[in-house]
Amino acid sequence: MTATAHALELVRTAAQAASDKLAENIMAFDVSEQLVITDAFLLCSAPNDRQVKAIVDEIEDRLRDLGAKPLRREGERDGRWVLIDYAEIVVHVQHEEERSFYALERLWRDCPLIELPSTVTSGRGE
Repeated sequence: MTATAHALELVRTAAQAASDKLAENIMAFDVSEQLVITDAFLLCSAPNDRQVKAIVDEIEDRLRDLGAKPLRREGERDGRWVLIDYAEIVVHVQHEEERSFYALERLWRDCPLIELPSTVTSGRGE
């Protein structure tokens, strides 16, 4: 089993939204073979709490335009690691310190990467 076409659309839209708000180290994994609760994870980070919140807001706005509403949102108050659960995808927006410490990409490294649009950048002008 692989991620559904709808999940891929959501993850790519969320990745573009994060990139537009200068998120860094944007990665998406197809976790559908490993988890039954979701198809994909999107990981991204930002250098400060304020930018984490801006990225979260932009992702939610863009996915709302596609008719997607989060089932659950956690960590928004602290702005250090915000998890947004859309059922088909789960978005992790982390402060760069949390991203470095928890290194979620290591946990999911055996899962296939999802190709993101060429317009998605790391937020560092790359």
